[in-house]
Amino acid sequence: MSTNRNAGGIMAKRRINDFNTAPLRRIEPDHHWRSLRQGDRVSVTLTPGYESAGVIDAVTGDATAVWVELDGGRGRTLVHISDGVAIVPQTTAALQQEG
Repeated sequence: MSTNRNAGGIMAKRRINDFNTAPLRRIEPDHHWRSLRQGDRVSVTLTPGYESAGVIDAVTGDATAVWVELDGGRGRTLVHISDGVAIVPQTTAALQQEG
């Protein structure tokens, strides 16, 4: 492959275009994502059958990503709306059943 010099670096003459060429689109959070606040108890479903509870540690300004401190010392995880993860606030009734 031949190369061209560009600002002191080497730049390939041919590009590899084997990536997804679909245009980027803005993902809007569901209404329950918008209602999440720091300190909220939530249920996080990573995939069907893999559910964990935790507490919201931080929420981005546009509500597209949240940090969740998982119960049981499993650490802190970042969840983005495009990850396909369900994150739902726990109801008062569910919290009373746990206690």
